[in-house]
Amino acid sequence: MRPCRDPRRDARRGVTTAAGRRRDGGGAGGWPGTGGPAVPPLQAMTGRLPHLAARLQGFGTTIFAEMSALAARTGAINLGQGFPDTDGPSEVTEAAVAAIRAGHNQYPPGPGIPELRAAIARHQKRFWGLDVDPDTEVLVTAGATEALAAALLALCEVGDEVVALEPTYDSYTACAAMAGARLRPVTLHPPDYAVDLDALAAAITPRTRLLLLNTPHNPTGAVLDDAELAAIARLCVDNDLIAVTDEVYEHLVYDGTHRPLTGFPGMAERTLTISSAGKTFSLTGWKVGWACGPAPLVDAVRTAKQFLTYVNAAPFQHAIVTGLELGDDYFGGLRDELAAKRDLLCAGLTEAGFAVFRPAGTYFVTVDVRPLGFEDGMALCRSLPERCGVVAVPNEVFYADPARGKHLVRFAFCKRTEVLAEAAERLAGLRV
Repeated sequence: MRPCRDPRRDARRGVTTAAGRRRDGGGAGGWPGTGGPAVPPLQAMTGRLPHLAARLQGFGTTIFAEMSALAARTGAINLGQGFPDTDGPSEVTEAAVAAIRAGHNQYPPGPGIPELRAAIARHQKRFWGLDVDPDTEVLVTAGATEALAAALLALCEVGDEVVALEPTYDSYTACAAMAGARLRPVTLHPPDYAVDLDALAAAITPRTRLLLLNTPHNPTGAVLDDAELAAIARLCVDNDLIAVTDEVYEHLVYDGTHRPLTGFPGMAERTLTISSAGKTFSLTGWKVGWACGPAPLVDAVRTAKQFLTYVNAAPFQHAIVTGLELGDDYFGGLRDELAAKRDLLCAGLTEAGFAVFRPAGTYFVTVDVRPLGFEDGMALCRSLPERCGVVAVPNEVFYADPARGKHLVRFAFCKRTEVLAEAAERLAGLRV
């Protein structure tokens, strides 16, 4: 076991980063992988970049890039960025190889290949009971992130407001800014991260254009229940709002049940539902996502999307058809495997002394670091690789006011069981 170093001793010595540099970034060379001056990438998120448009000031290198670079530099176990450390089902990867060999390597149709759009429509019916026209109500995108960006670019005017549940995945604020819109967060609070419906209603103003909803929710792992979703649907209908839902973790639910918002009264004609293959098939690098909804919304998003990537991932689109047609044993097995990994990591984090907020879905778990005597999750995350050989992500980056999440840290459990067990053993040293 790699012993943890005493954080209080490090504080006395002035060590403020896992790389051993002080906050001034002194020393030769650059931040890992940049080749530039020795300044942590996060500075780009807080400082001003001289050539960047004003609407994107404050959006520099993401925390995920910083922490993954730190993991690579130190050899630490990376429980920060949310990607599995094993490939997805062999049937799907072999289908990609077959598609490449079959010559499916040129531009696919703009909306996505017909076979994949049909498979997505069948998936929506099979799992959620939703009827979707594959020809007019499905759009294939370069992952869910492009679908979200294209939706906000297409549906928002400059000065519009977008309401979202906070903590928010970091691309939400950036995508709203690119569209010239403003994100208005409604904060979810631990331990249960329930939606404050009064606060949500109060956040809606005459300038609100759409509600951006993420369930199962990253980073909290909350799964909105029927009562919350029904109330949100009523707010959308009463205020004539478009709903854009990020449902990439739809198959990763361990407690409760995932229900798409579009299935609630009055929502089918005003909801754009977004998901992707990355999380469901452990193939995050393929970047195959989709958006489903009424034809007028999909047409609008397609108009914006065609000037972003235009098209993408031709052979992978063919392979994802195979994935979406896998049997219930695959989808159930994925859920059960990740539930066991969740329980393993939650137990290890509890034993280490963190206050653990057990997630109902996704493959992330949030902890409160204060029971161990820490107050600053960012500082802890930057020092964990050297102290324990483990990387996590500070939740403060998911909040409009970082102080709200300063004491919270997120760990990913989409790793091999032996890796999670080793990480838990290393983290146990924080308590001594």
